[in-house]
Amino acid sequence: MRQSRLVFQIALLLSDMFTAALAVFAAHRLQRAIEPTSVDRFLRYVPFLFLHVAALILTSYFRKRYHGRRPSNFIDSISTATGTITIAVLVSLASLVFLFKEQFDYGDLSYPRGFIIFVWLLTVIFVSLGRWALARLITFIQSHGYGRQRVLVVGSGEVGRMLVQKLQSASGIAHEVVGYVSIDNSAPALPDIPVLGRIADLPRIIDQHDIDEVVIGLPEASHQQLVHIISLCEREKVSIKVFPDVFQIMASEVSVSDLGGLPLLTVRDVALRGWRLSLKRVFDLIVGSMALILLSPLMILLAILIKLESPGPVFYIQERMGLDAKPFPMLKFRSMRTDAEANGPGWTTADDPRKTRLGAIIRRLSFDELPQFINVIRGDMSLVGPRPERPVYVEQFRQYIPRYMDRHREKAGITGWAQVNGLRGDTSIVERTKYDLWYIENWSLWLDIKICVRTLFRIFGDHNAY
Repeated sequence: MRQSRLVFQIALLLSDMFTAALAVFAAHRLQRAIEPTSVDRFLRYVPFLFLHVAALILTSYFRKRYHGRRPSNFIDSISTATGTITIAVLVSLASLVFLFKEQFDYGDLSYPRGFIIFVWLLTVIFVSLGRWALARLITFIQSHGYGRQRVLVVGSGEVGRMLVQKLQSASGIAHEVVGYVSIDNSAPALPDIPVLGRIADLPRIIDQHDIDEVVIGLPEASHQQLVHIISLCEREKVSIKVFPDVFQIMASEVSVSDLGGLPLLTVRDVALRGWRLSLKRVFDLIVGSMALILLSPLMILLAILIKLESPGPVFYIQERMGLDAKPFPMLKFRSMRTDAEANGPGWTTADDPRKTRLGAIIRRLSFDELPQFINVIRGDMSLVGPRPERPVYVEQFRQYIPRYMDRHREKAGITGWAQVNGLRGDTSIVERTKYDLWYIENWSLWLDIKICVRTLFRIFGDHNAY
């Protein structure tokens, strides 16, 4: 695996070099097509090409773009590449002036502004596409059993089971879960994954099974236990990841304030305020309005089909808990019979007999959620945020899930960080809460955009949508 990691890093380097050079050539051709008289032969642009490629490689190296063990997804790659390439273009221009000052002053190496802009834009696109293509190639190679990352999970309980499932379904470099390490001789949560030994056997297991990464899934372990386990793993120079406990999640951001001179610790203040709140609202209004306009023909068609298939209203209005735990009427296209909740509320299952034939289809494609864009325009919801629950479930969950009510510090969303990571429908509420809290604490406009894009890609591949 260490050899394959080196090959991957070299492949990234070569991909960046080729795509950056290609971007300069494409920018030259594009600028020449737009302004034929302002662009000379490509030979005059060769010094800039070499400086641009060198600047990109150095900038990427110092920003640790070649230190990764696995390819990032396309959206994350564009985000990181934009900043890196912006710096690289500026560095290449500065180097050009410094190294070729006389030629620059006399205009021999003075390039059109449009050419520089095209270089920046095309480099972002080509480098991101090159890394995406490399990731797809790696995935194809790994599907044939080569270059997989061998992982050992410490902990064989429910957390261990969840970690194994996540590792097996993660994108990027494929994980091969070799086995568990147990602390109490308990049976593994997944019977096809063997228990390889106890914590004291870690050095032997890592060496014997050629382990690349150790994932510690012991959220209830003491600090002394974690330090001991990590020290055993560090002897073998493997990558180590630790699944945090609830206190670690809560204590990751602590601020100090005072009350009349009395110091007070604020565990976390997660609510959006000021310009960030306004920015999120503007984003919701712009994208929500565009979505309603573009999707209105589909929504009208669905409304007609729902009315023709079964008696009852087109919309299903359900009370959900939103910002500050205040209820609001959430709109959905009706996908079930009108008597679906005659015996009280209940979770929807994959083969739920209450669904209509059309309802099963629109729920599978998440088209039943489209009327919630109206909720977004009204201000009841946001495009991205924790999914709202019904009051009856909120009362249940708040009793046993730590910090569950912190989800209500922000507006509920049509989609969310938990949903794009596969946690929707009849999945773990505890895990969904952790993802929701992470989103609230790490909000950015770019994160909202990324979640929206990932939601579009998941529409036809979400197995938990029913």
